[in-house]
Amino acid sequence: MSRSDRKRREILDTARILFLKEGFAGAGMETLAREAGVSTATLYAHFPSKSEMFRTVVEEAVAELARRVRDTTSHRGDPRSRLCEFAYAYAQFYADPLSRSVFRMVTAERRRFGGVADYFQDRAHSELGGAAIEILNALAAAGEIRFEKASWAAGQLLGMLEHATLVFGLVAGDDAMPRRPLKMICDDAVDTFLARYGV
Repeated sequence: MSRSDRKRREILDTARILFLKEGFAGAGMETLAREAGVSTATLYAHFPSKSEMFRTVVEEAVAELARRVRDTTSHRGDPRSRLCEFAYAYAQFYADPLSRSVFRMVTAERRRFGGVADYFQDRAHSELGGAAIEILNALAAAGEIRFEKASWAAGQLLGMLEHATLVFGLVAGDDAMPRRPLKMICDDAVDTFLARYGV
């Protein structure tokens, strides 16, 4: 990694912390430069505006967090183990304080950054929901589950997981964890799902 790349990485890491802590409006460029240990000229050389930096922080956070869920599509095994693997990664995604913070930040800044919010929503839909649909379609093609429409079935599974992780976190706080272990929540959601869609 070049010196310039390292500086850019340090700026983005600092920006992520400040945006999540202070929000877009509260994170000043001078403060950001000072916290990152760079001059404001260096800051602007890497990011021409705070808006561009905010967009990059959100895009990188979503990509980093969604990758774990996406990786579960290559898991093999019986329907329950495949769905549990996916469900656990998905639940971890929404139980992660960073995910919750980014979700809250993007929601708060939607009026100012509609394009960023749309990106967040589209990426979550394609990466997370897309992974669920890919797994469900593979299981249906193998004759192991049956449903009318993959997106409806995926929505039901994801809804059970989101309620216990994302919604709970948004109400109770980014660091709050459900009383039941995530694995138990996921096992119950998958068992309920298979009771409805299993062959």
